[in-house]
Amino acid sequence: MYDNTVAQKISKQYNQTPLVNFASVNLNTKLDDLNLNWRERDLPEMERTKHVHRLHPYMGKFIPQLVEIFLRKYQPKLVYDPFCGSGTTLVEANVLGIDSIGTDISIFNTLLSKVKTAEYDVQLLEKEIKDVLQRLYIYKSKFSKDEKVNKLFTIKNEYINNWFAPNTQKELLCYLRLINDYTYQDLLKIVLSRSARSARLVTHYDLDFPKVPQTKPYQCYKHGRVCTPVDEAYKFLSRYTIDTLERVKEFSKIKTKAKVTVNHADSRTVELPRGIDMVFTSPPYIGLIDYHEQHKYAYELLGLQNNETREIGPAKNGQSERAKKEYIDGINAVLSHTRNFMTKDGLALIVVNDKYNLYKPEAVGFKSIGRVDRHVNRRTGRRDTPFYESILIWQKI
Repeated sequence: MYDNTVAQKISKQYNQTPLVNFASVNLNTKLDDLNLNWRERDLPEMERTKHVHRLHPYMGKFIPQLVEIFLRKYQPKLVYDPFCGSGTTLVEANVLGIDSIGTDISIFNTLLSKVKTAEYDVQLLEKEIKDVLQRLYIYKSKFSKDEKVNKLFTIKNEYINNWFAPNTQKELLCYLRLINDYTYQDLLKIVLSRSARSARLVTHYDLDFPKVPQTKPYQCYKHGRVCTPVDEAYKFLSRYTIDTLERVKEFSKIKTKAKVTVNHADSRTVELPRGIDMVFTSPPYIGLIDYHEQHKYAYELLGLQNNETREIGPAKNGQSERAKKEYIDGINAVLSHTRNFMTKDGLALIVVNDKYNLYKPEAVGFKSIGRVDRHVNRRTGRRDTPFYESILIWQKI
């Protein structure tokens, strides 16, 4: 799919300055002028994960600057993301004052998207956050002394008992119970989930794809020494609670009154309003990520409904010919359904790594009017393999 012509063009662009003045993009900006081949020095990690974009780790999301660029170029009135994931499109649309809708089959994804785009009384939030941490600290001091307190924070859950040390479980379950006393429960659930991810019995270098619990000391490739498994959650709960508050404060300074709607539904059948004039989305890459599995700790701790059997292109299905057909049939069903709610000449921008050449606009009532290719060479952790991706630009016909 990505032939030598694309590689040569991108190689030439690496000798030029990539786009970093995003506010300069407008209707007259030419697609050929969009050099989106950023290195770390061009677009540092801190900018890619600004404010609420880093409330929780999420594999498979595109960077917010991609959304911003194309929203500024095409200036839609209502943008829709049928695979909204962690809510990147919705957040960036709101900053620019554009109404947005997001749909996702994963209830955790919709929870995260809602938390990022919600309205907050910052003073009340700060008061609640300080209170929950203070109460957690008091309970924490009693775990080793008070058997009655210990019994309050136990659970018969195989996953939790296997993947978290006993003390870690108590701290997480205590925080979970305390959440019920506050206004911003959903936000605190995201803090809990983020903390649980870091507090699992896993190696420091493999937070993304752990296969079995790590219960003994191990040679850590990340730190270059022997490390021991985590046996507490409090340090993460404290750190991430405060970090979340600061990120919400930062986002509140630029947040607009633009409407954000988040649907927990199947994008192949969800009911949508008429008038969508732009779609901006990144569908799941075939056979790469199980989107429910990556947040299994959250599903187990929070007791969330699991819809993994309805995912499109999950990793467990592989990349066989049958899997490819099932994948593109699912993607086409989403795009065909979405098209019914779009305006005449509405645009669909799709961020893909279409190495199997599966995406055909004519099959779903669109025509191709442009495309921008980019080289993704900034990966973290064990996911450091560079790859190409494209922004396909289609128009409804």
